[in-house]
This record gives sequence, structure tokens and C-alpha cells, in this order.
Amino acid sequence: MSAPTLHTAHPTDAVERARDAAGRESWAEAYALLHAHDLHPSRGLTADDLSVLADAAWWSGHTDESVTARLRSHAAFLAAGDHRGAGLAAWWLHYEYASLGRPAAAAGWLHRARHHLEDLPPCPEQCFLAWTDAEEAEQHGDGAAALAAARRMTRLAVRSASPDLVALSRQAESAVLLANGRRTEALALLDDAMCAVTAGELSGMFTGWLYCLALTQCMEAADFGRAVEWTNAAMEWCAPPWTGRPAEPGRETAALDATSVSASGENPFRGVCRAHRVEVLDLLGTWALAEEEARQACREVPVDCLESAAAAFYATGDVQRRQGRLDEAAVSYAHAHELGRIPQPGLALLRLAQGRADAAVAGVDLALACQSDPRHDLLGRARLLAARTEVALAVRDVPGASRAAAELDAMAGDVPLLRATADTALGAVALAEARPGPALRLLRQALAGWLALHVPYEAAQVRMLLAAADRAAGDEEAARLELAAARAVFDRLGAVPDARRAAALLSGGKRRRLPGGLTAREAEVLRLVAGGGTNKDIAHALVISEHTVSRHLNNIFAKLGVGSRSAATAYAYAHDLL
Repeated sequence: MSAPTLHTAHPTDAVERARDAAGRESWAEAYALLHAHDLHPSRGLTADDLSVLADAAWWSGHTDESVTARLRSHAAFLAAGDHRGAGLAAWWLHYEYASLGRPAAAAGWLHRARHHLEDLPPCPEQCFLAWTDAEEAEQHGDGAAALAAARRMTRLAVRSASPDLVALSRQAESAVLLANGRRTEALALLDDAMCAVTAGELSGMFTGWLYCLALTQCMEAADFGRAVEWTNAAMEWCAPPWTGRPAEPGRETAALDATSVSASGENPFRGVCRAHRVEVLDLLGTWALAEEEARQACREVPVDCLESAAAAFYATGDVQRRQGRLDEAAVSYAHAHELGRIPQPGLALLRLAQGRADAAVAGVDLALACQSDPRHDLLGRARLLAARTEVALAVRDVPGASRAAAELDAMAGDVPLLRATADTALGAVALAEARPGPALRLLRQALAGWLALHVPYEAAQVRMLLAAADRAAGDEEAARLELAAARAVFDRLGAVPDARRAAALLSGGKRRRLPGGLTAREAEVLRLVAGGGTNKDIAHALVISEHTVSRHLNNIFAKLGVGSRSAATAYAYAHDLL
């Protein structure tokens, strides 16, 4: 709509059209009308109209103007003696200030919201206070109080007969139940809430909220099937034919400061939903699309959701690492760290690939220690434990790997994604302990789990372990079948280091010619050096004297033309000797 039309229209008509546009959730139109109207000091807006202006500004990416309009609406409701309106405006200010990283202001407005609403008879606005109470109780580890608050919210929502509030209350109760280990009840409530979302029964605000909350909840709970379903539905909802504001020149590659990760268009949920989609695409093996979506997520994410941009950078780093693009992966993990995310276990696995085993161990151990309450992120904990198993096996710490795999097994239960992860770790440990029978059984279970979930990279990794177990059991033909299948997947995904390793192992079952003129025993010593072993460790592992280890090392250094253990380790990684 052109500026002349806005300025020449009758003021009352402009406000009515803005209200109509807001009712249709045409937020850019509503914002333009109300913003132009509000520029004239003689034209006042009611408290309700100021609330609409605040909503429209938020949807259109004008976060500061949203807060300003909300402050004015609160003052107008208060002047009119409308405590319900003032209480709701105060709660929204609490929410917006918290999102903007201003906790003191957020706390003050929450206190005001309570002051306005707590002594009133039951009303819909009190749902938001109950929701906040549930979240705060859960953060303090008081599951009973959190559940009581969530159920109070549900009662208020049902009484209000608001589909928005009813759906949100079911999700809130679901989150509390899930945090308290009541998975079946929790997911049933979540499905109930999401039915209202996918049926189009809710307003845009609540639709976006519930998609974001449900996606986060499903990923943290390792419910991969639901995560795939809701990410697909969320991205369809996020893509109506609105145009939004074009990105500024140069913003495509700048994503480290808050101003470069800004909202685009009328839908501020788009970048957040897309960031969750990146995680799903990563697991599904559509890596090129995952990288593309990650870049788009960083352009779309509002300044108050930088953690979503961090998640997108982290997922990109994982893709780059597995494709052998180690320098690029390091940059992506650094970006994720700058935006507030601990980039583990991806960074530890990167360090392992670079031959820095000690850094890998330290990184993943610190990340595990930093998890305050693993129940709130089962998938995150599972990934850390799986990496801890891999890193421990790489440095010959079989007992440490066994402990990590055992914890993973205990938490997995019958959750398919966690079960496949645990069986993989347990199978790898059994293989390291020279128990090919149990290893084969566990790894076949793991492979079946990954295939059922349509997660190709992890399935191919399990096939590599199965090949080793088959060879240990004397079944060379089965080993070659697994290696061929794994290589085909790695080639398709672009996982270059893994594809190269599979190809080397497929070389006719014969020992390949070792680089640098190394003997088989020297290559074995070099592998142990690359794993961080001291001369004493290597002597113990190979049942030889430390003097013999020193002689082998001198020969290795001379043949490879290197002068240190770190240089020899780098050579081993560069020539796939591990």
C-alpha cells in the first residue's frame, strides 16, 4: 500500500483496515497502517490498538518498536483500570525482554504481571503466569510443582475455551511430563496439541510457538520420527507467499554479530524452524540441502534467537567434518561457539580426525561434565556418550569406552534413535574386547535400527564395524559385502575419508603396501603413537620392551623424514594408517 494512500485515508478507516489486516494475520499491512497513523500526535490509538501495533511490529521484525508499543499499551490499560489487559501486556513485556537478553527488565515485568492478575478471579490471562510458573519450577528441579502449574494452566485454558491456550497448555504439560520420565503420557499430550496446529485451528503466533516448542522437545527427547514429521509441516507453514524485507548486501556471509542474524519477512519463526530442520536433514543424510538450509537459517533467525543460528552453524560443522573439510568445520564450530553453543561432540571428533587425541578426550569429558541435567536433552547426552566411546577406543581406553557405552545403554530404553546409538557403542566395545560374537549381535541390531530410521551415515559406520567383526569371526565374504555397502553410502554422501578407508579395506582382502617403506610392525607402533600412547604404553600393548619401541620409532622417523611424534601422527592420519 502506497504512502499517499496511507496519509490521505480517514484516520478511523486506517485503524479499521489495520484491525482487519491483523485479523487476517497480514502483519506487514497492519504495521504499515498503524505506524503511519501513530506518527500524527493528534491521532491516538486505544490500548487494544497499541497491542495490535506491538504484535504487528514483532511479526514484521521491528522488535524495538514492538516493545515500545507494548509499554504504551500497558500504560493505557492501566489508566483505564483494566487489570487483565495490563497484566497480559506486562507478561508480554516479560517475554520480550527475556528474549532480548534483558533478565532484570523481564523479572520486573513478570512481577507486575503477577500484581495485575494474581488476585483476579480465574481468567485466560492467568494461563501465561501458570506457564511461567511451570517452567521456573522445572528449572529448579521441582517436578511436582511444575506439573501442578502446568495442570493449572490447562484448567484455565479449558475454561477460557480458547483453542490457542488449550493447545499451548497441553504442550506445556507434555514438556513437564517428559522431563519427569513419563514419556508415553507426554507424547500423547503433544500429539493432541499438534493436531490443532496442523488442522489450522490456531492463530499464527501460537502455531509458530507450538512448532518451535514441539520440534525442540522431539529432538531433545530423541523422537526422530516426530521430529521429521513436524519439521516438514513447520517448513510448509513457514513458506506462505509473503515477500518480507530483502536481505542487506553482504549479509549472506556475515553471521557472527547479532545484527547480521536478523528476521526477514513477516514470519519470525521461519529461521528457528529451519534451524531444527537442519538437524533433521543432517541425520537423513541430505547434507547439501542441510548446509543450504543452515545458511538460510542464519539469515532468517531474529536477533533474540541466536541459539538457533548457533545450532545451524554446529550442524554445518558436522557435515563438513564428515566430508573431510576439516578447516571449514573448525570455522563453523568456532562460529557456533561465538554464538553461545558448546560445539561438542563435533569439535572433539574433529580433533580426533586431526590426530589430537588428548584434546578430543578433554573436550568431550568437559562437555559431559557441563550438562547440568541430562534429562532435558537426551539426544545431546547420547551423542556425547557415543563420542566418548569412540574417542576412548581410539586411545585404547577400553574400560572408559565401556563405561560410556553402559551409561548410554541405561538411558536408551526402547527409544529407537537412542537404542541404535547405544547398540553401536556396545558393539564397538565388544569388538575392542575381542568378543566377535556379541559384537556381531549388537552391531546387527544397531544396523537394523539405523536403517529403520533412514539414517544412512550412521548405518554405514556400523557396517564398517560389522566388517571388522566378520573378519574377526573368519567370514571374509560377509566382511566384503558390508564394506562395499558402506563405501557406496559414503561415496553418495561425499564422506571422503570414510569412503577412502572402506576402499582400502576392500583391496582384495590383501595387505596393502604400506607408505614410506614401513613394515607391518612399524605401522602398528605408529598407530599406537597416533593414539597418544607413550613408549611404555606401546611396549605393554605389543608385549615388547621399551628399548624395542624406541628402535622402531627411530626407524619410523628416519623412513618418514619426520622429527617428532606429532609429525609422525600427522603422517599417519594423512596416509590413512589408523
